[in-house]
Amino acid sequence: MHEKPFSLTRRAALAGGVAAVVVAPFAQAADRLSVIATTGMIADTARRIGGALVDVRGLMGPGVDPHGYRQTRSDIVAMTRADLVLWHGLYLEAQMEDFLGDLARKQPVIALADQLQADQLLGHEDYDGRFDPHVWMDPVLWKDIASFTAAAISGVRPDQAKVIAANLDAYHVELDALATYAHATLAMVPDEQRVLLTAHDAFGYFGAAYDFEVIGIQGISTESEAGLNRISTLVDELVARKIRAVFVETSVSDRNIRALIEGAAAQGHEVTIGGALYSDAMGPEGTYEGTYIGMIDHNVTTIASALGAEIDPRGMAGKLAGAS
Repeated sequence: MHEKPFSLTRRAALAGGVAAVVVAPFAQAADRLSVIATTGMIADTARRIGGALVDVRGLMGPGVDPHGYRQTRSDIVAMTRADLVLWHGLYLEAQMEDFLGDLARKQPVIALADQLQADQLLGHEDYDGRFDPHVWMDPVLWKDIASFTAAAISGVRPDQAKVIAANLDAYHVELDALATYAHATLAMVPDEQRVLLTAHDAFGYFGAAYDFEVIGIQGISTESEAGLNRISTLVDELVARKIRAVFVETSVSDRNIRALIEGAAAQGHEVTIGGALYSDAMGPEGTYEGTYIGMIDHNVTTIASALGAEIDPRGMAGKLAGAS
């Protein structure tokens, strides 16, 4: 684990985070909190924890890359009118950070992942002085994000703290089940195939949690570019190690992945696309993959299947449906 970067003090100052008090049975629709969340993962979590108490709008939909996202005029209006703004932090929303910092001086604006402890976070050789922001790739870490979300909502509605706490407890149970499924499923991938090669380096926490070597063509941010030398080096590695599957991401161009496959083919080694993974954005709204749990379930099942595990292709949701 890396030492504390210089940005730790600043991210703690931006984090916010408030504690909860005591309770009323429910809120009428007109009393719902207006909550704006930057990413889909945060929006889904806020809906699960806030329930009928909140009206949540996510700024970044399916396929949207948060690393390069800039707030629109309508985003600015929505955020300035909101009762609560939730964002990820850890420099994920790099283009929005100054605006969100300014807004936090006027209203509740909470950077959730900035509240994690330094020893929970990963550094990166290409990300000097900062932490890897992709903490949602580990459901155990996401339990803490859910807790911070509950604290933020309770801070604005302390009279509903018991309702929010009950919703949080229920969601934690689901996240525990997801983590258990992920560990059991990914343990079935053969040792020699435990290499996850993707478009950009978004799966560091996944690799740490489930014992995978993770290789990203681009760095932690999709704003970085992969040069020809990087592609050539990775082609040689694919061929030498007989890696059979690589993965595209729904929020990142597949151009570099296609170049890898073509380069390996030129050397007589067949590499397939193991599937499309949700990295920085979830699936379409209204689908199972458009929820945080569905997103991770899809990724785990897709990776395990493509890399040689003999598992139920329906994933965790399908298995639960079959058992009921």
